[in-house]
Amino acid sequence: MTKYLISFPSEAMVVTPEELPAVAHAAHAVIEEAKAAGVYVFGGGINEQVEPVLVAADGQVSPKTYPGSRLKGGYTVLELPTREAAVEWARKIAHACRCAQELREFMYDPAS
Repeated sequence: MTKYLISFPSEAMVVTPEELPAVAHAAHAVIEEAKAAGVYVFGGGINEQVEPVLVAADGQVSPKTYPGSRLKGGYTVLELPTREAAVEWARKIAHACRCAQELREFMYDPAS
């Protein structure tokens, strides 16, 4: 099976503070559904309050990232049999989160 990354940048989710509890509940319900289906690998939201750093091969740490890097928001990794199944799960997450989701396929890695 193939692993898929389903994600959205934080600015894509535009909900009012009053809507947030319902959105969180719906999103957690989809994740629980994925866990029950045995396709959930990992997921969560990037803590945007903690600045990213770049760690070099020699261990040096600098407070910058690669140019164009913009990893933020929420993501889910699912392991699924087909791209069509991944699109369906992305649709469910988009509906729950009330924003479109980006879908990316991981390359096959026999060690993972």
